[in-house]
Amino acid sequence: MNLSLPTIALAMGDPAGISPELTARLLANDEVRAAARIVVFGDQRILAEGARVAGVSPDISVVGPDASYDASQRPVLIDLGHLALETVKRGEATPEGGAFALENFRRALLMAKEGKADAVCFTPFNKKAMRYVYPKYDDEIRYAAEITGFTGAAREFNVLDALWNCRVTSHIPLSQVASSLTAEGIVAELDLADRCMRESGLKNPRIAVAGLNPHAGDGGNFGREEIDIIEPAVKLAVSKGYNASGPYPADTVYVRARNGEFDGVLTMYHDQGQIAMKLMGFDRGVTMMGGFPFPICTPAHGTAYDIAGRGIANLGASKAALLLAARMAARNLAAKNT
Repeated sequence: MNLSLPTIALAMGDPAGISPELTARLLANDEVRAAARIVVFGDQRILAEGARVAGVSPDISVVGPDASYDASQRPVLIDLGHLALETVKRGEATPEGGAFALENFRRALLMAKEGKADAVCFTPFNKKAMRYVYPKYDDEIRYAAEITGFTGAAREFNVLDALWNCRVTSHIPLSQVASSLTAEGIVAELDLADRCMRESGLKNPRIAVAGLNPHAGDGGNFGREEIDIIEPAVKLAVSKGYNASGPYPADTVYVRARNGEFDGVLTMYHDQGQIAMKLMGFDRGVTMMGGFPFPICTPAHGTAYDIAGRGIANLGASKAALLLAARMAARNLAAKNT
């Protein structure tokens, strides 16, 4: 393996869903292994069960949490020994499963914070399970910031093939969206989106900005946010050199983006873009947390309790997540070395 490859810290997700088999499939995948040096945090017993379900036998090294290791030849599992297989209740969120996933994620984040990993990935978590042991667990961005001490701006992006979905507001009630919009806030989100898209390899990302109201306000007939806030924000962004345009009606902008007219769409709220992206490719979509000193990526789908243990989980989104993290980390490494 190329020693210049980036190192990915991979956290095993919820053990009661499809995360164990997805982790095993990732470790057995030739394209994934060729893209990065992989260090996995989890439990050997859980991974072995995932491999059995998936029907794969990944060639990996297994070490204890305090042992030295070399991930240049094959992936390494850091066996934390923190979850016995018989305690897993397949298809059910439990405190034991939540503690397992949370500790794996914490270790992966700290590895990246300490400069020993260039990116973090994780197979799907179940927030209900994690809240059993960490009641204030809100989302991955807030937890990652807390663990790493990061105080800058971070945002969740959704990536499907080469198309990026970005948003101005995220996990807030819909009733609060309009009052949360400012021209400065929209430009700040455009800046972060542009940076992350460039890290992924896009040279001059074309970002379409969606309107808030039906038909992008229809000239003010259905609301003035486009006139008073969004359009001035787009003009300000263009004056700063960003390749942005809009606002466009949200119900048609993704058709244009899917057809190759834009590289990304900046939406005003969570579901405005999430619905479109998941309809276009739920089994391939990636969630990327941008703004941190290192990329954090995961598949956009959840733990799929309904198919856990059946060996039919689709690897597409998990593979795309790890490859995106590796690509972004490799570009960051190259930039540091120039």
